[in-house]
Amino acid sequence: MGKTLKDKILKLKKEKNAIILAHYYQPSEIQEIADFIGDSYYLSEIAKKSKEEVIVFCGVNFMAESAKILSPNKHILIPNKKAGCSMADMVSSNILIDLKKKYPEAYVVCYINSTYNVKAYCDVVVTSSSALKILNKVSNKQIIFLPDKNLGEYISEFFPDKEFILWDGFCKCHNKINKNDILKLKKQHINAEILVHPECKKEVRMLGNYIGSTNGIIEYATKSKCNKFIIVTEEGILHELNKRSPNKKFIFPESRIYCEDMKKTTLENLYDTLLNMKNEIVLNEDIRKKALKSLENMHRLGD
Repeated sequence: MGKTLKDKILKLKKEKNAIILAHYYQPSEIQEIADFIGDSYYLSEIAKKSKEEVIVFCGVNFMAESAKILSPNKHILIPNKKAGCSMADMVSSNILIDLKKKYPEAYVVCYINSTYNVKAYCDVVVTSSSALKILNKVSNKQIIFLPDKNLGEYISEFFPDKEFILWDGFCKCHNKINKNDILKLKKQHINAEILVHPECKKEVRMLGNYIGSTNGIIEYATKSKCNKFIIVTEEGILHELNKRSPNKKFIFPESRIYCEDMKKTTLENLYDTLLNMKNEIVLNEDIRKKALKSLENMHRLGD
């Protein structure tokens, strides 16, 4: 019997001294073959600490960029270079430079879901799980937050003494979720808890028993005594939820919360990338160093 593509990838990984990282929203077959599964910043940290010199980052471009910012001497490969992020692309460094001129006293905070060119002009990078802790240590009264207006609005609710200037960006996947779809599910599953990602609109967040990051949702569902959940984030999370809690029930909206870019990774392009060392992330070194400062501030303020 011939070797499967999965077998070939695992053999090649060993030969190339590589490590495979996959985001929670990746297809199940990609998560199954990965050495580590997690959210974007966790995976970048794994890449930085790993002894392997070749990192295959199964996610979207800004995630692989973050790994390269932290690990400039390693080969960071992405299986499909067309795997972008529409939210990250909604703001550019030129737009941010103009915004900083308009609000010279503002502290600039960017969500990790942003390009390295944008990170280079920010004071600090945050994730959905670290944002509150970091902003508690920022004394500035004026905050520029970008690119996600929904996450920025959610964070601003915890800091009524600060003025938030929110960029009008959003995640196409989370922003389209309709509160009526969630209310309909709640009627059908009265005892289910609703777990919501903060990239959703406020009307959807308000329905949540828990609001948190992808990893936060997984941790909450794993530890909760409840055995039924309405999950309001990208459906790729189901793979990890089922793995950790096989006896619990997870319900998703009928309208599907599905990120096309996250699903552009396949076993075929993963194999091709590793075999031919394709799609390596290359960053401008001057911009990379500037972007690194905002990530270092994330560590400093997040501790």
